[in-house]
Amino acid sequence: MSTTITKVAVSILALAAATAALAYPFITNEVARIDASSSPRAGEPSLAEVRRITEKYRDIKVALAEGYIRDPANMCETADMMGLPAEQGAMGIHYFRPDMLGITAPPNPRVNGAGTHTDFRKPAILLYEPQADGSLTLVGVENLVFAKAWRDAGNDAPPSFHGVAYDTMIDNPATPIDEAHNFEPHHDRHVWLYRENPNGVFAPFNPRVTCKHQQHAHK
Repeated sequence: MSTTITKVAVSILALAAATAALAYPFITNEVARIDASSSPRAGEPSLAEVRRITEKYRDIKVALAEGYIRDPANMCETADMMGLPAEQGAMGIHYFRPDMLGITAPPNPRVNGAGTHTDFRKPAILLYEPQADGSLTLVGVENLVFAKAWRDAGNDAPPSFHGVAYDTMIDNPATPIDEAHNFEPHHDRHVWLYRENPNGVFAPFNPRVTCKHQQHAHK
């Protein structure tokens, strides 16, 4: 990955981190309790296939070698940081691919991207839980597309995976908080392949993921 893209990524995530503690996701579809028996649609991989392909990212060195960048703010995201009940759990630390998200410039005024990547055979985002010994454990994967880019590509509804529409996050200007944490409106889908989630395999947060060891995580 080029130095320019890396610098852009750092600028973007540093600014996003500044508002994340006051943000929470505005989810337009109710998250159903869906387990590993969920059914892929035509052309989609099964959850077993996605897990088989992404197993290699258990080794963080593999993710780095393939161009994934760690959130430079080293933020481990939890539900309570975004104004939601703490019992909903955490997401962990995000590693992402700016090229897949189509992020090529600093926020103007908000983080935006032109990517329309939704193939979970190559997820744009990897989710890691920090451990007490400073290591990271892969807990899930994620894809994200910005709403305008998705709409400009000719789509009139959010993307879906296994028949479940992506969650939609958008700021409500009538509230004092920023529900989209400095991002333009976007659609995202989390898939908890490496840590069972009682909220459902596609829920945004996982109560069995913790950020309590974040201070030990190696940067």
